[in-house]
Amino acid sequence: MFAARLLARLSRKQTCLPTIGSWQMSQGLDGQVNLSRTQTAGTQAIQLEAPSANRRFFSSQIETESTLDTAAYERVCSDTLDGLCDYFEQLTENAPELQGTDVAYGDGVLTVNLGHKHGTYVINRQTPNKQIWLSSPTSGPKRFDFVGTVAAGRWIYKHSGQSLHELLQEEIPGILNSQSVDFLHLPYCS
Repeated sequence: MFAARLLARLSRKQTCLPTIGSWQMSQGLDGQVNLSRTQTAGTQAIQLEAPSANRRFFSSQIETESTLDTAAYERVCSDTLDGLCDYFEQLTENAPELQGTDVAYGDGVLTVNLGHKHGTYVINRQTPNKQIWLSSPTSGPKRFDFVGTVAAGRWIYKHSGQSLHELLQEEIPGILNSQSVDFLHLPYCS
């Protein structure tokens, strides 16, 4: 980022280049932008690298990639949402302390209304990104990517490394005090 800004400044000030030396920009095999300055004898060369402009990095981002094709994504996503829907229905049926609860699932959107006091969870598929999105009244919105294989994979929030099921396991027991909650037995939480 610094190198890109420096290069932009230098290109605007073409008249200054003879006084600070000659600059060259090249793109390496690894996709990095290399900005280097050639110097006169006896001085050191300066080389700055900037990340590729089409990729965002975060300090806590976990670098993992999903290898699911579209058909496998649809199957894994449907199994995950079906399992969550069934489990939320079971939990809300056995929760006398919750009034006005409702669980609805259709068109790839699971809506879990836990009443006015606790709010509504919305979990839905995002087919173009091959993700599952969660909107939580407690922790806010999150986007989960499938990591691993169909046989042994899970939905991960790449910024923190936490899985979808771990997040639900963290938040829901505080709402349902009268029963034990275990989201970690559902499909694709390994």
